[in-house]
Amino acid sequence: MSFLATVLTLYPDMFPGPLGLSMAGRGLQDGLWSLAAHDIRTHATDRHASVDDTPAGGGPGMVMKPDVLARAIDAASAANDPRPRLLMSPRGRPLTQAYVRELAAGSGVVIVCGRFEGVDERVIEARNLIEVSVGDYVLSGGEPAALVLLDAIVRLLPGIMGNDASGNEESFEHGLLEHPQYTRPRQWEGREIPPVLLSGDHAAIARWKRQQSENLTEQRRPDLIRPKDWKK
Repeated sequence: MSFLATVLTLYPDMFPGPLGLSMAGRGLQDGLWSLAAHDIRTHATDRHASVDDTPAGGGPGMVMKPDVLARAIDAASAANDPRPRLLMSPRGRPLTQAYVRELAAGSGVVIVCGRFEGVDERVIEARNLIEVSVGDYVLSGGEPAALVLLDAIVRLLPGIMGNDASGNEESFEHGLLEHPQYTRPRQWEGREIPPVLLSGDHAAIARWKRQQSENLTEQRRPDLIRPKDWKK
């Protein structure tokens, strides 16, 4: 069974977007994964197809209505659907490579893309939505974040990458940033490939890569070496 991604959005035309190109696009065409984008607005019941309303207690902006969003979720994902229901949200669980691998090992995901000031808290609770954040910044909506999440997942699915081992030495796979990469020409603008990489000594090369990864991580992302605990 292929990996099934269901996206609930006010802008279904944003999908597959870049996911229809390159490795993800080829995998989509080959049936290695599938994508269904559902328009939340079709589940509105008033003549204006309203999906949002003013926030209770006052404040700027609008909030997505729980009844409309719940109907959209229920139509796209049955009660016994084993796929996790994710809500792209800046206040959510930080997306990590370990979590991406966990999601890629499953049968698929249901992704809710919020808009406006956010989503009514009651539908988050009632439909067991797991809030996920792609970074400490705010986007205009959940769609770009959903594309990031799906790209990270899809590239790990069997058959997507030409060499499935390609992801084993990448940043975050072992708690470190990836070591520097080089290719021909041997010399470029006075800069040479480190001699150890051309030595043919596999043990020495492995040591060099490890040391470079440790150095880069210490310089740029010391939080990866001394991470803060995150409670699920």
